[in-house]
Amino acid sequence: MPLQTVEPRRLYRQIADQLRALIAAGEFAAGDRLPAERDLSNQLGVSRPSVREALIALEVEGWVEVRTGSGVYVLDRSHRAAEPVAAAEWGPLELIRARRVIEGETAALAATLGKRRDVDAMTRAIDAMRDMADRNVMPLEGDRAFHLAIVDACGNVVLSETVQAFWDSRKGPIFTRLGGYFETVKSWRSAIAEHEAIRDAIAARDADAARRAMHEHMDRSHQRFSASWRKAR
Repeated sequence: MPLQTVEPRRLYRQIADQLRALIAAGEFAAGDRLPAERDLSNQLGVSRPSVREALIALEVEGWVEVRTGSGVYVLDRSHRAAEPVAAAEWGPLELIRARRVIEGETAALAATLGKRRDVDAMTRAIDAMRDMADRNVMPLEGDRAFHLAIVDACGNVVLSETVQAFWDSRKGPIFTRLGGYFETVKSWRSAIAEHEAIRDAIAARDADAARRAMHEHMDRSHQRFSASWRKAR
């Protein structure tokens, strides 16, 4: 038997594999409600965000259904084809934590190295976000433009490509599905105000304030995606 490529195993995938195996073995039948996130977290010895990522992955693959305000239920798979999530896809909540580390520093660098044109680019991105929100459209492209304007001000292509990869990964099916539950025009308006605070700190050339504002934005983003299912739309 030829050797197979060894791939790193993301934690949420390990959790999803365990739950999928239990469902396939009949431990949870079609129509059963899975244990609450908190209970699964305690039983598996992992964080609740990792459990949430695993449950969303299973929903994307058609194993379970999230019913807001009720719980996560096992689906009848007798007539369903498997649609596995790509092994390389990052978990959205873990991604936000990584972005907090990197983009906190790019915001601080932008405050030190940025030019007027960079701040203007951030302002245009915010204006685009606000215009789209006013039209009840999720302002994803404006959000992307804002974060790329910050890292572009740093003048480092490695950082630019890293942040671009971070942002573009949110187009994956797990992040898209999770966003469908918790992203609303109202939540985006809160995010726009957070973007303005970051822009203002960069414009004032206050590196510490820019870092804090970016950290606060990422922390609030994490909170929005970690909220109780009862608060999902």
